[in-house]
Amino acid sequence: MDILMVLIIGISGIVIGGLITGTILRKAMDRKRDMILKEAMEKAEVIKKEKILQAKEKFLQLKSEHEKFVHEKNEELSKNDNRLKQKETAFSQKIEDLQKKQKELVAIRQNLQTQADIVGKKQTDLEKSIKIQVEKLEAISNLSANEAKAQLIETLKEEAKSEALVHIKDIIDEARITANTEAKKIIIETIQRTASEHAIENTVSVFNIENEEVKGRIIGREGRNIRTLESLTGIEIIIDDSPDAIILSGFDPVRREIARLSLHKLVTDGRIHPARIEEVVAKTRKQIEQEIVETGKRVSMDLGIHNLHHELIRIIGKMKYRSSYGQNLLQHSIEVAKLCATMSAELGLNPKKAKRAGLLHDIGKVPDTEPELPHAILGMKTAEKFKEKPEICNAIGAHHDEIEMDNLISPIVQICDAISGARPGARREVVDAYIERLKHLEELALSYPGVVKTYAIQAGRELRVIVGADKVTDTEANQLAYDLSRKIQSNMTYPGQIKITVIRETRAISYAK
Repeated sequence: MDILMVLIIGISGIVIGGLITGTILRKAMDRKRDMILKEAMEKAEVIKKEKILQAKEKFLQLKSEHEKFVHEKNEELSKNDNRLKQKETAFSQKIEDLQKKQKELVAIRQNLQTQADIVGKKQTDLEKSIKIQVEKLEAISNLSANEAKAQLIETLKEEAKSEALVHIKDIIDEARITANTEAKKIIIETIQRTASEHAIENTVSVFNIENEEVKGRIIGREGRNIRTLESLTGIEIIIDDSPDAIILSGFDPVRREIARLSLHKLVTDGRIHPARIEEVVAKTRKQIEQEIVETGKRVSMDLGIHNLHHELIRIIGKMKYRSSYGQNLLQHSIEVAKLCATMSAELGLNPKKAKRAGLLHDIGKVPDTEPELPHAILGMKTAEKFKEKPEICNAIGAHHDEIEMDNLISPIVQICDAISGARPGARREVVDAYIERLKHLEELALSYPGVVKTYAIQAGRELRVIVGADKVTDTEANQLAYDLSRKIQSNMTYPGQIKITVIRETRAISYAK
């Protein structure tokens, strides 16, 4: 019982102590809250007073600025009023001056009217006098005034025509002399300023090997490797007794290059069998195609020619692997482009258009297909297809006179093409073909009646035809030169141009004994 009583008393004490403690804490918190509220109200009062002071200061500042702005505006208005008054005074003065001048003009007009009346009277008298004189002249000459005027005009016309013809002849002669001199000067300067190297292309490529054992590996078992390589590249591979060398023969330089690079990769790798050959040839063909495009881009950038169609760029790149009479087609086209730019600049034309036409003039020589069209016409149609300008297309199509020229760039391209092809060492022919061409040239001239002898000289660039003086007249000699030039153009293929000289002379020989 004692323990229970102690517990009850203890618990009661704890409860009573907790109540007392809670009451004390509540009173302390109330006092603290009252203090916090009091401090907050004091701070709010201070902040309120500060804000009121700041507002008053801001108001005074704005008031001062406003008064200053109003004062400036008043001063500006005052100045404007003064300025307007000055302008009004000047305007009034000008009106007074104009009124004075108007009065003076009225007086001058009256004087002029008086003088006009006097002149009119004098003119009437003069016309009467002229009429009397004309009647007297008509009576003396038995001609009317209109008839005399017509005769005088006709006489003056004839004199003017005679003088004009003389002047025209002098101008034409002077222009012809000057034109020849200027043309030679421009062509010589153009050639001197443009220098190009000429790469000679052959129909065979030589692939060097280290030893004779490689030949057997290239041929393969029963010739399988070499047959696969030939069928994939279209190139004839000649393996003969030549030491350490294999001959690649074919007319297409692109195919020869593909075959050469493929052989090089196969020999270097060491794995030579039909499947590997197919893989290497496919990769090499793709590589050559990329090189063709890169070459076209590089050439167009070097020449400053932009906005070319990607297919035209590809055609330009393929020119690197084409040749014309032994002259590399890409080098020839680059040279023609530079010549065209120089010549057109000398003549005051657009050098960019001329350079573009010069570069593209032979694109018809590298078609993907083989249509039966002259290369100039094919090149023109290709340029039209890829949206080149009409003057560029005409220059391409007319550089061998297949179509009529309609702008000044076309003859420049034709001339520069001839200059590039005629440059010494630019083109090359096989000896047999060269001799055959000269022989055919002489025989062609001998087929005409009255021709005694023919000589092809200057590497076939000039043909001298000697005719009998008793068989051919001077007129017929001129006609023979013309007919022969037409026939050579239609029947023969040759680089540059051929000069035909017909010689007709009479020799009188006697001996003094």
